[in-house]
Amino acid sequence: MPYAWTHDSGAAPAAHLRLWPHRSLPRKGFAAFILATFAMITIPLYPLLGTVVLWGLLPFLLLAVAGLWWGLERSYRDARMSEELHIDSANVHLLRTNPGGARQEWECPSYWVQPQIHVSGGPVAHYITLRGKGREVELGAFLSEDERKLLYGEVVEALRRANMPDPGPA
Repeated sequence: MPYAWTHDSGAAPAAHLRLWPHRSLPRKGFAAFILATFAMITIPLYPLLGTVVLWGLLPFLLLAVAGLWWGLERSYRDARMSEELHIDSANVHLLRTNPGGARQEWECPSYWVQPQIHVSGGPVAHYITLRGKGREVELGAFLSEDERKLLYGEVVEALRRANMPDPGPA
């Protein structure tokens, strides 16, 4: 899954969640795909070697490969976003890093945070939001529907643990 929890079990238990978009094509796969596409697209050119027609078709075939390259690179650039959620007994802090590098932050006392899942009506099905301090922020909208369903339960549990009263020394 494209998210990971880390838990601190100190005097005040805390949880840290890092989310990132799923990458179905790693960089090695990207290079192999571009190379295979180039090799396959040149097959129809072999009978045209030594003719003027080759030079008429070659720019368009190279333009097609360049278009694939650009589109995949754009996809990688857009996927440089991430979200980090820190939950402890005092505060909940959400930091979102957008693809261009711009950062957005939201913070609220953990007692007042209300997690919600919108089964429909949001930009995606099972849309997760956190409400508090007069604002509502989204969480993990780039995850798949099944991942958002699981994540919602985990966030609710992390908030419950953060807001549990300290039992004190035994």
